[in-house]
Amino acid sequence: MQSKYSLPKDGGLKQDAVPSDIIHRYEKIRTSIYKSEYDGVQYVADEIVKMIKNYEREISEGLHSSGEPFVLGLTTGNTPLGLYRELAARCQRGEVSFRNVAVYSLDELYPIEPTARNSRNYRIHEDLLNHIDIRPENVHMPDGTVSLDKISEYCTEYGRAAHNIDLMIIGMGEQGQIGFNEPGSYSKSRTRLVQLSYNSRKSLISSFGGVEHTPSMAITMGLRTVSYADRIILMAWGENKADMVRKVVEGEETDQIPASHLQSHHNIEMVIDETAAQNLTCEETPWLVGPCEWTPKFIRKAVVWLCGVVNKPILKLTYDDYIENSLGDMLESTGKSYDSINITVFNDLQHTITGWPGGKPGVDDSTRPAPSNPFPKRVVIFSPHPDDDVISMGGTFHRLVQQGHDVHVAYETSGNVAVYDDVVMQNLDTAREMGCGDKYDEIAKVVAAKIPGEPEPRALLDLKGAIRRAEARAACRTLGLNDRTNAHFLNLPFYETGGIKKGELSEKDVEIIVKLLRDVQPHQIYLAGDLSDPHGTHRVCAEAVLAALEVVENDAWVKDCHIWLYRGAWQEWDLGMVDMAVPLSPDEMIKKRHAIYRHLSQKDIMPFPGADKREFWQRAEERTQNTARHYDRLGMAEYQAIEVFVEMK
Repeated sequence: MQSKYSLPKDGGLKQDAVPSDIIHRYEKIRTSIYKSEYDGVQYVADEIVKMIKNYEREISEGLHSSGEPFVLGLTTGNTPLGLYRELAARCQRGEVSFRNVAVYSLDELYPIEPTARNSRNYRIHEDLLNHIDIRPENVHMPDGTVSLDKISEYCTEYGRAAHNIDLMIIGMGEQGQIGFNEPGSYSKSRTRLVQLSYNSRKSLISSFGGVEHTPSMAITMGLRTVSYADRIILMAWGENKADMVRKVVEGEETDQIPASHLQSHHNIEMVIDETAAQNLTCEETPWLVGPCEWTPKFIRKAVVWLCGVVNKPILKLTYDDYIENSLGDMLESTGKSYDSINITVFNDLQHTITGWPGGKPGVDDSTRPAPSNPFPKRVVIFSPHPDDDVISMGGTFHRLVQQGHDVHVAYETSGNVAVYDDVVMQNLDTAREMGCGDKYDEIAKVVAAKIPGEPEPRALLDLKGAIRRAEARAACRTLGLNDRTNAHFLNLPFYETGGIKKGELSEKDVEIIVKLLRDVQPHQIYLAGDLSDPHGTHRVCAEAVLAALEVVENDAWVKDCHIWLYRGAWQEWDLGMVDMAVPLSPDEMIKKRHAIYRHLSQKDIMPFPGADKREFWQRAEERTQNTARHYDRLGMAEYQAIEVFVEMK
């Protein structure tokens, strides 16, 4: 199943009313924006197939030697995964052949065997090459086994051979990396051996089981080598790439952002989804580009932006503020005065705030986010991992339980790979000391026999899954939920690979969610709306729920069901999008913190913290407190913290 999930979009630039050159006038790399990763993948796959077929036609017309293959440059990583699956499917359906295609891969770790599961060679074969009809002699990969005394000569030869690439497909890293061309890379750099930075090695921990097991060097095509390609397609998906996309597309060329050096290429295109595009001028502030469609939500987005620019609350904005900041089109198109817009947006934002996320019984709900009836409601909170529910919406979770709703939590994955081995041993030692059984020595042998980079033994994964289930149940009890009847551990199969790389979403995953939905028949669904990585667990879990909702869409209960999207510990919704804001008191903040504390295996030493070193409870509290401060600056009431949600219609 390809990733099709995208955020609701309301208003924006009138594309048909603006010449293409104006839409792209801020761009130094021509950029194509697609609604979702799936749509972007279809475009890139179409371009690859079209270029291969055009090349075959030119051979038949005698424009190329029949022995010359079409040369395709490829990259590894999460970004091209969807594309590779699509190309493999098209090849298997007979829509394209790779028999006359040669492939050059962008990079490889060093030193490493090509058969190692964590090598670039192995991965690109697993993701694509093993599933298409390419000739083995046409596959060219950097060799991570070349001796150090010969590596310079080897890199020179590899780079020379890669000079004739017809189409280069590249996934851009979060720091603007191209292959292993890291920040600081020179624009004229050629294929070479590079020393990996600590951050790059740290990003590989999940594949190698620790920095100490991670190669310290890598072979990579240089930026000059890449620039020899006749055409380049640079891809990026997800909002975690949004900031870097803007710097690469609209910013200055700099060694600190390697991809920015591609601005000078004669035939390059950036292909991104809407979430990766959200910081581009045409998406973030389209009123600076041209005429817009001014829907109520879009007006709110612009007014909230204007408040930040002029540092005023909504009701203090003036006519000059609008005119001097390119929002005259809003006044003209809507036919409304600036003070009328101020009042409308103030009331609109005020009405998002509610202390009754499940609806307040016996009141007029015409301006409330959640309907009053029925009351109490049946609610399902989908949590990708066993702690996302309390981290992201623990206060709202507690409020729903306290207000009498029938709340169910569905933990979609086991989260078993996110537990350190020594946490398992500590739990086994505790059980031994309490006289509840002694498996300490048995499991110690299993841990000692682990091979870095290989899938973990099932016996160890089962224990890690058990630890996370116990922690989740403890968190549920902290918030007043019956953890025996209302906590559901779905253990979706796509996650259970034993390694960091997960399987593809399948009908089995969807069927599990369909059963739960039909058993509970909820009036409200809370769903993680993170869009950082199209192939990350949160995104795949969202896809699974949406696919399940397609299956049950004709069930009678669905027409009265509302879907609310929450965010994780890293990002928050833009207030221009928010449909419901639930304020939290200081006591509720403490209650939420205590629920997060129950996830002891993730406290202090979480295996995959990302660049932010703080604990999850610290990130969550800062995020919700910042949201409350933002409401306050706009002229709303002052709260301790606020959790916000976007409704998916």
